[in-house]
Amino acid sequence: MKYVRMIAGLGALSLVSGSAFAEDSSDPIKIVTNNWTSQVVLSNVIGQVLESAGDKVEYKPSDTQLQFTAIAAGDMDFQVEVWEGSMAESFDKSLKSGAVDYGAHQAVTREDWWYPSYMNEMCPGLPDWKALDACAAKLATADTGSKGRFVGPPADWGKHYSERIQALNMNFQEVPVGQAATLWAELQAAYDRKEPIVLFNWTPNFIEAKFDGHFVEFPKYDPACLTDPKWGQNPDAVYDCGAPASGYLKKVGSKELDQKWPKAAAILKKVSFTNPQIAAAAALVDVEGLTPEDAAKKWIEANQDTVKSWLQ
Repeated sequence: MKYVRMIAGLGALSLVSGSAFAEDSSDPIKIVTNNWTSQVVLSNVIGQVLESAGDKVEYKPSDTQLQFTAIAAGDMDFQVEVWEGSMAESFDKSLKSGAVDYGAHQAVTREDWWYPSYMNEMCPGLPDWKALDACAAKLATADTGSKGRFVGPPADWGKHYSERIQALNMNFQEVPVGQAATLWAELQAAYDRKEPIVLFNWTPNFIEAKFDGHFVEFPKYDPACLTDPKWGQNPDAVYDCGAPASGYLKKVGSKELDQKWPKAAAILKKVSFTNPQIAAAAALVDVEGLTPEDAAKKWIEANQDTVKSWLQ
């Protein structure tokens, strides 16, 4: 199926011609939104694409772990960013309960501890985690005492960094933030003063275009690290490894999605974003200051060939 006429209001491609979506339900497709920029913008891209095709959509904010239970139960219908490093366990469980794997994006992901490049001189041996641990005193604060401060992600993102610190016997303390924007505020403040900082970061992300830095290299990831204490250097603990260095980014849908909205489901299975496209989507909000809705419109206008490829 091919859709070629233009919609002036969207300023991009129309995704439907005539009654191409007549088989789809008139009920709204419930699209999950999470609490980081690229996911919200890309959710709006998906929503605007489907709305221009004649479907109705609703955006449903959700905890990053509980969303999988909701999708498996049919209370929500589609999530555009499933990150291997923080969601694999919940995602796999949801597939056994009725959720549907809607395929992987071209993008390759990584989520882990990160530091600005100027710290290489402060902590010789970086990016090795042992060199960072030896440098912990330089990252200590009044709140962490003699321990180094690791600025962690929001608690609902499902990371296990406190457990990693304990498993690797590191001289660090995780201090999680409430939202992603606080991570970037902390980084900007330290970067401006060239102060040491280590924080949670991920790619694709607009940060890589704005700040020069590196991921900390922990013991190489293996799935057994998450479940088998005998794996790795600590025989009494799990999580004694880093995150996947080349993780997947997937999509997940409810089983009702294909049944009630077959035309929309066919498009969503073809949706695929690259690393640069996702970073650009985040930058429209975090750098240019657009709203997620306006950022999605601008992204669609700039990526019409990509949108066309979803519709062939």
